[in-house]
Amino acid sequence: MPQPQQKRKMLGEMLIAEGLLSHEQLKRALAEQKTHGGRIGVVLKSLGLVTEDDIIKVLGKQMGIHYVDLSGIIIEPEIIQIIPEMLARRHQVIPLYKKGSVLTLAMADPLNVFAIDDVKRATGCEVEPMMSKESDVMKAIDRYYSGSAASLEEAAREADRQGFGTVEDSEAVLELSKLAEDTPVVKFVNTMITQAIKEGSSDIHIEPDADVLRIRFRRDGLLREVMTAPRNLQSGVASRIKIMADLDIAEKRVPQDGRIQMKMGDRDIDIRLSTLPTLFGEKIVMRLLDKSRLLFSLSDLGFSNEALQTFEKMIRRPYGLVLVTGPTGSGKTTTIYSALKLLSSVEKNIVTIEDPVEYQIKMINQVPVNAKVGVTFANGLRSILRQDPDIVMVGEIRDRETATIAIQAALTGHLVLSTLHTNDAAGAIARLVDMGVEPFLIASSLIGIAAQRLVRKICNACKKTYAATPQLLKELGLSHLIDEKREIKFALGEGCPECRKTGYSGRVAIYELLMADDPIRQLIVNRAPSSEIRKYSASMKFKSLRIEGLFKAVQGITSVEEVFRVTQEFDGDQA
Repeated sequence: MPQPQQKRKMLGEMLIAEGLLSHEQLKRALAEQKTHGGRIGVVLKSLGLVTEDDIIKVLGKQMGIHYVDLSGIIIEPEIIQIIPEMLARRHQVIPLYKKGSVLTLAMADPLNVFAIDDVKRATGCEVEPMMSKESDVMKAIDRYYSGSAASLEEAAREADRQGFGTVEDSEAVLELSKLAEDTPVVKFVNTMITQAIKEGSSDIHIEPDADVLRIRFRRDGLLREVMTAPRNLQSGVASRIKIMADLDIAEKRVPQDGRIQMKMGDRDIDIRLSTLPTLFGEKIVMRLLDKSRLLFSLSDLGFSNEALQTFEKMIRRPYGLVLVTGPTGSGKTTTIYSALKLLSSVEKNIVTIEDPVEYQIKMINQVPVNAKVGVTFANGLRSILRQDPDIVMVGEIRDRETATIAIQAALTGHLVLSTLHTNDAAGAIARLVDMGVEPFLIASSLIGIAAQRLVRKICNACKKTYAATPQLLKELGLSHLIDEKREIKFALGEGCPECRKTGYSGRVAIYELLMADDPIRQLIVNRAPSSEIRKYSASMKFKSLRIEGLFKAVQGITSVEEVFRVTQEFDGDQA
């Protein structure tokens, strides 16, 4: 048995080399192991000679074996099925994710070559070992192999079979904690998050009703009901999610906000959590942010060639105010982040103030709003301007104070990017005036405004085209296309399993861009209504959101019906 002896010697030598163990202590541990058996790492820990953290530190430094915290990882069911439960328990291992022919494995003892060889034979994969605490590995094995729930419905049934009751406010926090850590509840929450991520959902809504716990996912901008779970799961599910977000599980009377950072395979998932007390319990909404899918290239967002050139011209100005507008969930943050990524360089000091910071971007200083300690948009912006910034991004202009400081920054040599909640580009000007900002300040600082929406893309698997009649083109305001020699076609998705019978898969942005030229600045100073600004813009070949959307429909990217669903036209809008 030369290999186990080599392994023991290797671990002992590494601990000695790091000054965490003496030769005499190692001899004592080897003698104890000879008498009672067991892995040398376990023996060393039981004798109190080293801690688990000591072993993790040594393996990471000397062998490049990384530590993984299993509490922050969700493992997909198909990955679990790669290794039989008996093998996982025998060697205290659990698969994390598979990339190509390489299987990443969490192991209590990553130096156990016999375990690695057995997994290689059983799976036909190369193994990349990672270190995890033995207790965490065994908990994960119990959680994922117990019943091996393949669907959200099965996970709910399994949790319901445990007979959980509703924990009342008067009961101890300890009972809530026990309920939240129960394996079926953990599995139900993990399965719910896994399913939502795999489907490409942006939000999970968990809504208690009088008789059921309703689960809904938002995908491509629309909510759909996924399932209704037994009502008695509400306390356990809410407590489990709150523990993951480090929130107060005993407090159910006031709203709470939190954040969960976890991994699913090799993907980093950021979850923004909000709880809201309702008549039947706490409604929970989780916004899922998949960092691996964040687009940072402006050309990938949906800009037409002409609009992209105009927008890049706007954000490359040395100073002034650029606004991105649209309702909640229209992709404003992604557009702003993509612009910042394009602008970032070692020569520029870029600082942001956000609520919250959704993604971390290299070479950009990002400040989170924290109202509890007095860091608001306005106060944070004042401090940022003392940091010698070149470019400032304000996550959202919500009040007169923030708007005034942002405009003053734009007038004093800074490029300021920000967002507003308005229906269209021209409406942003009226919104600033309504906040109490003087029109001459807006006119002096404004570079341009980009309004945007997200339209669903037609599913490529079930896309069907149809010819656009001249009458239809006239009704849509696309009469100028009638004289073209090519046949104009639109498309529709018929619905298939890949798009869940919706006919759509994924979304793309449409934009309308309003550049602040001298006539528009004069209209602003004169307090002209939005309709007059839109009318002037239309005469200057301004393309509204609907026209930009219809051009996407002509290209077969989206449908005419979808464009009309997400856009709103105003009197005076023209192609």
